[in-house]
Amino acid sequence: MTQYVTRAGLSVAQELAALVEEQVLPGLDITAEAFWGGFARLLSTLAPENLRLLEVRETMQAEIDAWLTARKGQPWDAEAYRAFLEKIGYIVPEGPDFQIGTESVDPEIATIAGPQLVVPVMNARFALNAANARWGSLYDALYGTDAIPGAPEGKGYDQARGKQVMAWAAEFLDLAVPLKSASHAEVTAYRREGEALVAEVDGALHGFKTPSVFVGYTEEGDTASYLLQQNGLHIVLEIDPSHPVGRDSASGLRDVRMEAALTAIQDCEDSVAAVDAQDKTEVYANWLGLMKGDLTETFEKGGQSMTRCLTPDVTFTAPGGEEITLQGRSLQLVRNVGHLMTTDAVLFEGEEVPEGMLDALVTVACAMHDLKKTEGPRNSRCGSVYVVKPKMHGPEEVAFAEALYAGVEDILKLPRNTVKLGVMDEERRTSVNLKECIRAVKDRLVFINTGFLDRTGDEIHTSMQAGAFIPKGEMKDAAWLTAYENGNVDTGLALGLKGKAQIGKGMWAKPDVMSEMLVAKLGHPMAGANTAWVPSPTAAVLHATHYHEVDVHARQEELKSRAKASLDDLLTPPLLSGRNLTEEEVANDLDNNCQGILGYVVRWIDQGVGCSKVPDIHDVGLMEDRATLRISSQYLANWLLHGLVTREQVEDALRRMAVKVDGQNAGDPSYRPMAPDFDGVAFKAAHDLIFKGIAQPSGYTEPLLHARRREAKALNR
Repeated sequence: MTQYVTRAGLSVAQELAALVEEQVLPGLDITAEAFWGGFARLLSTLAPENLRLLEVRETMQAEIDAWLTARKGQPWDAEAYRAFLEKIGYIVPEGPDFQIGTESVDPEIATIAGPQLVVPVMNARFALNAANARWGSLYDALYGTDAIPGAPEGKGYDQARGKQVMAWAAEFLDLAVPLKSASHAEVTAYRREGEALVAEVDGALHGFKTPSVFVGYTEEGDTASYLLQQNGLHIVLEIDPSHPVGRDSASGLRDVRMEAALTAIQDCEDSVAAVDAQDKTEVYANWLGLMKGDLTETFEKGGQSMTRCLTPDVTFTAPGGEEITLQGRSLQLVRNVGHLMTTDAVLFEGEEVPEGMLDALVTVACAMHDLKKTEGPRNSRCGSVYVVKPKMHGPEEVAFAEALYAGVEDILKLPRNTVKLGVMDEERRTSVNLKECIRAVKDRLVFINTGFLDRTGDEIHTSMQAGAFIPKGEMKDAAWLTAYENGNVDTGLALGLKGKAQIGKGMWAKPDVMSEMLVAKLGHPMAGANTAWVPSPTAAVLHATHYHEVDVHARQEELKSRAKASLDDLLTPPLLSGRNLTEEEVANDLDNNCQGILGYVVRWIDQGVGCSKVPDIHDVGLMEDRATLRISSQYLANWLLHGLVTREQVEDALRRMAVKVDGQNAGDPSYRPMAPDFDGVAFKAAHDLIFKGIAQPSGYTEPLLHARRREAKALNR
């Protein structure tokens, strides 16, 4: 049972009070009385409004359900539907044009385009990996993945594989930082000549096509590192003729190091399984360690104990002789939870407090330790705290976030708009009102993005009564999704995000399939996105090559003149509309969704793993989090409602897929099989997500997951 202490009339979990009062507040010139008293006043002011906004969601959904039910089976009438949504306030009037006014934004967000990692901050090792993914080896990323055909053979260094890697990297360098009249594949030496970097080929010297790409170096004996910059991103040519890889290269090039994950979202939400005060305290402690710079994690790898910490900054000498220092770590953003859930970490008038409100105060307070730094490694050099706010429905909820973070700034005595907000465009009421959502936070906005999975989950839930949805595999070709993706970029560019904020795109879900990623994710910078999510530091290195291939800022200028995405397309649900699926199509989708739900939920409930690589029905590892769970559970709830599958079919599929998932996890000693009894907490949770899916608020999975995880934790005490 959680033990509480009293603070300013609040009941605060002992472990949280200890963290805040002993580790967060010291050095911040904020007393515990001011901190907790300010939070109590904030709750008195804003918690009722939080509750009212959630009630508005449910009221609007009930009105939409009734409207759709009354017209079931009729031809879709986009004009009538839009008029109805305007009448009930789901679509709000669009105000005059404006430009965002955000100031003091670090260049990793404002002016440089590059990859973004999203990682569960509850796992210190993963959090550190993401923070340290600013720089990565292109040679390693190619050598150990399917980005190039084949795989290494034997133990130790495979020279044939190494030659493949060098050839691929040379082609990339020819594209990104070409020489005037030679290929990087032909180079026998790189060296400085005065303030220029040149390459030797057959005794002749060749300069770079754009000499200004050379911006720095380090040299010691036969080893050197030459720093190049293109499209704002850096590339380092590492020369070491004595290294086994360097010996195989005529130029002594032993590696090409890439500036990769410019930014990383440390996630308190979708990728964690934080359900109580103990979990929340662990989440906050790790974020505090990142902001102080002292987070470490010791773990076993290959039979050896290893300790991971944050990497230092990197220093080079500029061609003119002055010293230049570059960030050694990704710029860290923190994703707070949305407006829906409550937490028992603090009780107000005997009730759990809104979890998003607690996140706001504690995570910003933690980040003040970074703001106080004046030298050495820092997160923000511009004096900002970056918070990503998910799962907001429409402008009124975004305005609530504006009031919340302004209130936090007042409690913590921070200047207005110190906290910068990222608005995730992953709910339909936000998509159709994106301009007005941005207006609500126009002076602190630094990020918008599209999230296919959560957005699809909300699409299904919102239009649940309209009819059966097309199979999940066809969704990415649906007209509404194109309108959604394009409309997000169109709106962001029109409102002045270029040069001030990120326009982001979603995750690549297959961390072991880099060859496909290299083809598919080129589409993100081409779509005008100056960042996109990747599932690993290795993927960040490979995705970074796309931002050398595409000048995103120039691409954004091209896109400004295109026709605006269609609102009617955005509002038209992707229904089967009389099309009959074959029994095989239905069975395949049923098994696929049941297997995915079970594979994720069993780890979430039994082991508290909020995000992981989960084998799909074909044993391909996919990155899964609550967004993937939301879409799968809502799909099956929709098909149940409209008679494509029966309850018996779903029950049967769940049992058969539980056996498969048990087999996929047979090598995990801490795994608890679901079969043959099918009465464990995890199996019940998966069952509930489908059969109670329609009743869940906005189709979210959190209420059921949290309740079942707490149940499982109680059984293990």
